[in-house]
Parts: sequence; structure tokens; C-alpha cells
Amino acid sequence: MAIELGAPAHGLAAPDRKNLRGPLIIATACFVVWGLAYGLLDVLNKHFQETLHVGKAQSTWLQIAYFGAYLLLSLPAGQVLQARGYKFGIVFGLTVTGIGALLFIPSAHYASFPFFVGSIFVVAAGLCFLETSANTYVSVLGSPEHASRRLNLAQSFTALGIFFGPLIGGLLFFQGDPTHARSALQATYLVIAIAVLIFGAAVARARLPELDGGPGLTHLSDDAGSASSGPVSLASPPFVFGLVTQVVYIGAQVGCAVFFINLVTETWHGRTSRDGAFLLSIAAAASVVGRFGATGLLLRFRPGAVLTVYGLANFALCLVVAAGIAKVSAVALIAVFFFMSTMFPTIFTLGVAGLGPATKRGASLMMMANGGGVLLPYAMGRLAEAYGTPAAFLLPAACFAVVALYGRASRRAPRPAWNGASLG
Repeated sequence: MAIELGAPAHGLAAPDRKNLRGPLIIATACFVVWGLAYGLLDVLNKHFQETLHVGKAQSTWLQIAYFGAYLLLSLPAGQVLQARGYKFGIVFGLTVTGIGALLFIPSAHYASFPFFVGSIFVVAAGLCFLETSANTYVSVLGSPEHASRRLNLAQSFTALGIFFGPLIGGLLFFQGDPTHARSALQATYLVIAIAVLIFGAAVARARLPELDGGPGLTHLSDDAGSASSGPVSLASPPFVFGLVTQVVYIGAQVGCAVFFINLVTETWHGRTSRDGAFLLSIAAAASVVGRFGATGLLLRFRPGAVLTVYGLANFALCLVVAAGIAKVSAVALIAVFFFMSTMFPTIFTLGVAGLGPATKRGASLMMMANGGGVLLPYAMGRLAEAYGTPAAFLLPAACFAVVALYGRASRRAPRPAWNGASLG
């Protein structure tokens, strides 16, 4: 499927329109990097529960470190993006990610959970810069009316990386011999580090035009026809609601993934941790299908309407998961991944719609919303330890209800006019 470029982005002459395809391919490739890193992360929880004998709640420090990096570094990433541009942000992010992956080698050697937590933080720090840059870049690389579809399609490759992460982890990390599992962990992250650093060197040599966020994102709201021509303040209710929704959604996404394998082993008799990792890959595949499917739906339906339906579907599915029904709950959780597929990019594009010159700053705040990943895992871990893993999924259910409300609000409320207020 070709990626829709549409009209030239703001400030780009018509003859240069064709030159956007190369930068868009490079930016899209970045999505595979953090998809793979994130896909491996959720397998590591169960792996360390078994090999380092940490509890369910304690194992979630991996997610706290990962998404805590987004919470702490998204604003600095936005400032770097504003000052140095997209190319620098992407190259810097890839470099730091590669260094973080290399840190897994000594962490595995000493079999130290705190060292692993620190290594995850460094990896996530790089991904924060990478994601802030690439998400925003894809949004402005083409016509504004196609930005939501373009970002949905590009982020389909995130789901592709997430698919391979659990598959690799399931094959290599759950071995009977701890020594072999440790060596496999070291080899996996060494290969990732080398590949990421080589990719970073290639991007450093590539030509990536800088595009501003002026009118390029002005008409992304559902009510595009009624949107004003001026940019919107970062203090406007649509942006703030979108930001809060992104925080809540990320919390739900992380919570569903971190205890996926635990849910499978507890509700599906006879299934092992390795089986759970493979099923997590199937869930990621469902997310890939859902992302491409949503890209098609956005050709016919407003983003807010799609978001509403998907949010309600996941609210209901999480209630089924929480019921702890043998086999059914695990299948329902796989379906949750299908409907989660389009949520992040759709909330992102609706949230930054119309920000004009404040687009990069708004995008950095949206990336900071990834810090929402620290909200649910530990609380879900305590609930899982006290009442069983299924009960913990009541928390993601509440989060998806908020997503549905935001979708409805985005569908109905027109984007307010800019009155010259501070751009934040």
C-alpha cells in the first residue's frame, strides 16, 4: 500500500513534492525500532519473574523506567527538536537507543535486575527523542487532511516490530538453562544495538528536509470544514483533553501488555510462559491488522467516530478479561490489541490539530504523555498479587471508557479559533 502524501507540506515548492517519499520511508522505519524494543519489554517481565525471582509488582519497574523516561525527557526532546530539527532528533535518538541496548550485555552478565531497569531507561530515553521526532515528521510530511491516515499507516510498522519482539523473546528467553537464556538475551540486544547504530549512521548521511508545522496540521480535526484558519493555543480544551486521553490510553496499553503472559498462564490451563509470549505475538499481529484496517476506515469515517467505537469495544472486552473465563479471557485480550491499534496515532493527530507554530511543542507534550505508562502497571501488579491477574484488567477498562469519551468529543466539538493567546 502506498503512503499517501497528498499536497505538498507547508513551505515546500511543488517541484519538491516527490522528494518527500524518501524522508517518509526513513521516518517510518524508525517505528520498527521502538516497536521491537517495546515488544521485547513485555516478555522481559515474565522472564525476570522466573529467572531473577522478582514479584509481579516489582517486575513492573521495567515499565516504570521505560515510560518514566518519556515523562522526564519528552519536553527536552521537544526543545531539541525545535532547536536542531527532525534529522538531529532522529539520529540522536537512534544513537542513545543503541547505547542502551549495549548496556544489556553487562546487566545480563551480573544478572542484576536494577541494572536491567537502568538499561531500559537509557533505551527509552533514546526512543523518546526518536519518537518525538518521527511522529511529528510524519504528521507534516504531506497534506494535512491525510495526516491521521499517514501516521496510522506509518505506525503500522510499530506493530510489526511489536510482533517480532515477543516471538524472539519466546523462542530465546524461556529456556530451561539460565546460562543459555542469559547468552541469548545478550546476543539479542547486541544485534539490536549494531543494527540501530548502523541505521543511525545511514540517517545521518540522508537528506531530510525541515518542514514547519504551520498550516500543515491546521485541519486535522473532524470538523475540518469548520476549523479556523489560525493556530490554536496549547491551553485550549481540545488539546488538553487530547493530552489527558493520551496519558490514560498509554496507561491502558502498557497495563494490557505487561500482564498478558500472566493472564494467559492463569486462565488457560496447560499454557506455559513461552506459549504466552507466542500468543502475545499473535496479539501484536492483530494490532498490525487493526492498524491497516483503521487506515482504510479513516478513508470513510471521521477519526473521532472510529476512536469512539474502538474505545467502547475495548471497554467491553476488558470486562470479559477481568471475568477470568478460561480461554475466553485470553482471546478477548488478543482482541483488545486489535482495537488499540489506531488509538495512539488518532489521539495524537486529533490532539495536535491546528497548533500551527506550536506543533513541535504540542507533539513533545503528546510524547510526554507516554509517561502515562507508569500509572497502571504497579497498581495492576498489586491487584494481580492480591486478587489474581484477571481482576487487574478493570483498570484498563476504565481507561478505555475515557478514550471513547474523547472520540465522541472530538467528533462533535468544533476546533476553537485562535485568539492570539500564548502558544505555550
